[in-house]
Amino acid sequence: RRMGSRVAVQARFGRERARVVAARLPSRRDSVARHRPSARRAGQEAQATDDVLLKIADVKSKATELASLGLDPVGTREPGDDLGESEQALVRGIRAAGEVLCEGLLEREVEVKLLLLAALTGEHLLLLGPPGTAKSELARRLSKVCHGRYFERLLTRFSVPEELFGPLSMKGLEEDRYQRQVHGYLPTAQVAFVDEIFKANSAILNALLTLLNERLFDNGAERMEVPLLCLVGASNELPESEELDALYDRFLIRRTVGQVSSQGLRDLARLASSGTTTRQFHTDEAPLSLEDFLSCRDRAIASVEVPDRVVDLLVQLREHLQDKCEPPVYVSDRRFTKCVTFLQVAAFANGAKEVSVYDCLLLQFVLGQRKEDGDKVLDFVLENISSDPGILQNELSLLGVFGRACRVLQSSSGDTSELLSECEALVSSLRGQHESFNSALELGFPHLRGSLWYSPQQVASAGQVLTPPMKENLKKIEQLLEEILMVKLCLEGGHHAEVLEKLLPKRLKQYEKGVSKTA
Repeated sequence: RRMGSRVAVQARFGRERARVVAARLPSRRDSVARHRPSARRAGQEAQATDDVLLKIADVKSKATELASLGLDPVGTREPGDDLGESEQALVRGIRAAGEVLCEGLLEREVEVKLLLLAALTGEHLLLLGPPGTAKSELARRLSKVCHGRYFERLLTRFSVPEELFGPLSMKGLEEDRYQRQVHGYLPTAQVAFVDEIFKANSAILNALLTLLNERLFDNGAERMEVPLLCLVGASNELPESEELDALYDRFLIRRTVGQVSSQGLRDLARLASSGTTTRQFHTDEAPLSLEDFLSCRDRAIASVEVPDRVVDLLVQLREHLQDKCEPPVYVSDRRFTKCVTFLQVAAFANGAKEVSVYDCLLLQFVLGQRKEDGDKVLDFVLENISSDPGILQNELSLLGVFGRACRVLQSSSGDTSELLSECEALVSSLRGQHESFNSALELGFPHLRGSLWYSPQQVASAGQVLTPPMKENLKKIEQLLEEILMVKLCLEGGHHAEVLEKLLPKRLKQYEKGVSKTA
């Protein structure tokens, strides 16, 4: 009986508990009704995702189409196209003078070009090398081409000032005046050649330094102007004494001259057999007058611009040589400022209205204390040309515009006109970079090939170094152009920030990383 009553109680308790649980649980109809809004939201989210994907695809397609517009290879202008008649005549004369100076010489094309450039700039050329390598012949030829008074002297440790500057005036001494008879000596020469110049003693150095740099000579109590156009100095070795450093710095252009190569010996033998090597150089041609040489520098300064791109390269190059090279390469302020004028003359002779970064390859002959320093300069300039720091600057600008665009699109408010203007500026800058790189690659570096100052061998060597990195950077420019166009299209279309973020996930990560660092 007791067992029966306990079972009955448990059964009633079970039925009561089942009713309570059933009351708490919703009915099937209520469950379906409750889940209908959730399904609706899922459909809406799916629809929104589809809209975002469609917008992403549309923006990508338009950006790709816009980026490809105007990216075809462009032609190059002929040197001198925008110059006046007198400037064009000067450019033709410079090229003709180079051909005359090279006549009958083997493997001296670079030296001839540097000599001509030194004379046009009104600077001096130092030739380093063993005897018998046509160093003095170059100076003699220049004097005959420009029809200037010529002076030549070989210095020794025992040379006295009278050998360069003329003997003392006997008549002057009788009248208590310390003067020299300078006629026919260095103070009256327009082109000069001084061999073994670093053997000059202190008595010669003091007067020589002022004469080379300021074109002034102290003749007793009188300071006279000298008409010197260009002095070619020669030496078998670099100066070892510190007192000669100032004289070494007076030579803006420096070149190491070697023997004729093994491949050129046969041609040299043929020239010798015909008497060409012993025949005195003579020319009746006058492609340039002395006045053309004297006025070229001033005309170049007046007509040739130096763009910021070149100025930045010069500043970075000096910092690199002095702070990052081992041993450091010292570049004086005087040499740095003269580099600018040197590049203007080089560009002017090519018929250009502004200095190009390709002109800066000539700095390998201007900046540097030792022979190997020229290679350091050349490597830096080539790397700068192929990489173009402006690409990194544009990439950073793109990242800033992207972040601000995301914030504006997220808030769905705010003025986008400023952002759109920045986008247009970036597009213009990137198209300009693309045009520069693309024309250089497609047309075989026309700035180098059309330059008076580079030999075919130099052009080929530079092209081999520049081509691979420039191709890579060309792809990078195209990618940056497409990305900034995506930002621009999203701003113009008023798309949600999610569209832009999904279009450029890499830039989103970079931007968030930058924000977290500054936070």
